[in-house]
Amino acid sequence: MTKNVAPVAKKVKKELVKHNDIRVDDYYWMNDREDPEVIAHLEKENAYYEKLTAHTKDFQNVLFEEMKERIKEDDSSVPYKKNGYWYVTRYGKGKEYPIYSRHKDTLDAPEEIMFDCNEMAEGHEFFNLGGIAISPDNKLAAFGIDTVSRRQYTIQIKNLETGEIYSDKIENTTGGSVWANDTKTLFYSKKDPVTLRADKIYRHTFGTDAKEDHMVYHEEDETFGTFVYKTKSHKYLVIGSYSTLTSEFRILNADTPMDDFKVFSPRKRGLEYSIAHYGDSFYILTNKDKARNFKLMKVGEVQTSSEYWEEFIPHREEVLLEDIDIFKDYYVLSERENGLNKLKITRWDKTDSYYLPFESETYTAYVGANPEFDTEILRYGYNGMTTPSSVIDFNMRTKDKVVKKEQEVLGGKFKKEDYRSERIWATARDGAKVPMSIVYHKDTEVNKNTPVLQYAYGSYGSTIDPYFSTVRLSLLDRGFVYAISHIRGGQYLGRQWYDDGKLLKKMNTFTDFVDCSKHLIKNNFTSPDHLYAMGGSAGGLLIGAVVNMAPELYNGVIAAVPFVDVVTTMLDDSIPLTTGEYDEWGNPNEKKYYDYMKSYSPYDNVTAHEYPNILVTTGLHDSQVQYFEPAKWVAKLRELKTDDHLLLFNINMEAGHGGASGRFESLREVAKEYAFILDLEGKIE
Repeated sequence: MTKNVAPVAKKVKKELVKHNDIRVDDYYWMNDREDPEVIAHLEKENAYYEKLTAHTKDFQNVLFEEMKERIKEDDSSVPYKKNGYWYVTRYGKGKEYPIYSRHKDTLDAPEEIMFDCNEMAEGHEFFNLGGIAISPDNKLAAFGIDTVSRRQYTIQIKNLETGEIYSDKIENTTGGSVWANDTKTLFYSKKDPVTLRADKIYRHTFGTDAKEDHMVYHEEDETFGTFVYKTKSHKYLVIGSYSTLTSEFRILNADTPMDDFKVFSPRKRGLEYSIAHYGDSFYILTNKDKARNFKLMKVGEVQTSSEYWEEFIPHREEVLLEDIDIFKDYYVLSERENGLNKLKITRWDKTDSYYLPFESETYTAYVGANPEFDTEILRYGYNGMTTPSSVIDFNMRTKDKVVKKEQEVLGGKFKKEDYRSERIWATARDGAKVPMSIVYHKDTEVNKNTPVLQYAYGSYGSTIDPYFSTVRLSLLDRGFVYAISHIRGGQYLGRQWYDDGKLLKKMNTFTDFVDCSKHLIKNNFTSPDHLYAMGGSAGGLLIGAVVNMAPELYNGVIAAVPFVDVVTTMLDDSIPLTTGEYDEWGNPNEKKYYDYMKSYSPYDNVTAHEYPNILVTTGLHDSQVQYFEPAKWVAKLRELKTDDHLLLFNINMEAGHGGASGRFESLREVAKEYAFILDLEGKIE
């Protein structure tokens, strides 16, 4: 294969008919991962990628070593206390995977290693341990393992005193589980083997065969998923059912696990709620009565349905109420106002109430792990675009704070005062003001020749807060500006911001991003020759839509695990996640949603025009965005694009949606992405 000959995929005409509309998909045949021709084509794409990036290989290693050098290899988490033990997650020098350990009563007590994932991962290309659940008597740990990267976990149980791993093996679960108070009854959620929807909750009795497990709940509505947990008060086991717009919970006293769960409040379409237990009451975070930005309500333990709920904290138009954390003497509200995180602490007896003070406009603050109920200490996290992450213990009574840990940036070069961050606002075409958080090195001259990497996500109400990144320094130190666009479809400016970027308003997500790009160019932050765009998953859909709509604005784009074949995927209810997504994208079985989706679906809108340089990445085993979406998109782009710009497709043949599982191996993927845009900027060293 010579340098300029890209792989050409064969075309097999397939007509897809819906609502009397015919779409022709010449690359539909790529949907079969068992087909040797499909694998052969993907391997050709990988070979082409390797050939065209061979000159960057040494530089990729430079970037990788640079990123790795900044990370403290023998790092450990800040210990947290739960039920008489201090729990720690730590990494060994040169090790890819975490070690989970604990100390009894005090941190000076001997270390008990619960799980060394480095040993457990041996022989596996991919490894992930999740959902560690310690029994109430502290003797057993249930845990889930995924060695394929399709997020199908096998739950096992370990004796923490003897080290024995019991023969109980529960297949095809979410990985998470919860113990009843008797230390022998375990509840967990199982997945549909085809769609991977978590649809059943089972009860397992320790020491019995998993085949005898009893199904306690089946979520039959295909647009819902289900999960199980225990309240912080340890009094109730809770089964949750959720869709994009609706939720429902069932409760059971954790002392009587053989009894039946009781519906907390029946589901009503569009009614979202979550529950926290305290004393003799439940506190409900909900959008009931059109409380778009959510409010807090309260109800007793007996009659819990929504007609009995009483208002505790009213709805506020300007403040999004995101969460509540409950302690014995205090409750803590996580709020968002004008895009900024706020933490409000209030005594239950109302004698004190105040906000934690934060200064910057480009920071992220969040409540951390607080499993203990009877404590005055609130643990929270803080970081900013120029400020490494800190874990802080705050005494809610005395208001004293102790920084338990600030992320160390090794390598000897990083000083936070060397970087600048700010929040700027672009005006969208409909007049909406769209915020962007930007960061750059103080020595970078910002003008039309400055390279800018613009990043966004913009779906599911997921907010990309301005956060610190050690890997990003490799761009900032080479003269890049990094910009996070807080576009509609996320929830940065409240629930309305999300509502205005989904369903039949989804186009706002894409036009907001384009209008942010135009703002950066118009205000001389950069120019089209030096502007780059990046997004992953639903953010990859964003990138796909943007390069169809405004390819002339960008020199290069990166689309990671991109969701680009929207119409076909949303019409296939056997694909994992599809049915649960109807409230986000719409159900294309209805013509109005079909037509609207088709108007922006990247794959359906590839046309014969010039595209920027493009890097596309995926994982063969991805369960969230199947590999064939980007594979088909790349094939169609190769067929139709009229330019000679780069179009590179790199497939990790071992991984899924999250990429490589090791903490350093994942840096190699970032190094590939950064090398792609730095090469386009002529900054290969």
